[in-house]
Amino acid sequence: MPIRELLEEALSEPEIGTTERFRWHATPVGIAALWSAGAAPSSPPFEDALKEGLQVGLDLSREEREFHQLNSGLVLLFHS
Repeated sequence: MPIRELLEEALSEPEIGTTERFRWHATPVGIAALWSAGAAPSSPPFEDALKEGLQVGLDLSREEREFHQLNSGLVLLFHS
């Protein structure tokens, strides 16, 4: 199954936490941070996600990162 489909499916499940700018989801491919603060910024806000991830108990500083624009919005994906 393509990564986009896996993410879209996982984002339909309840989130594992919320912060000021993100909804956090556990997915089969890693931790997804769905931007939820209005219009998405022009460049992926990875530093904001790292800071806010700590608020929900996620230290993502050593994870690989990538971003995806999905039907549900901008998703920052953190994975090993």
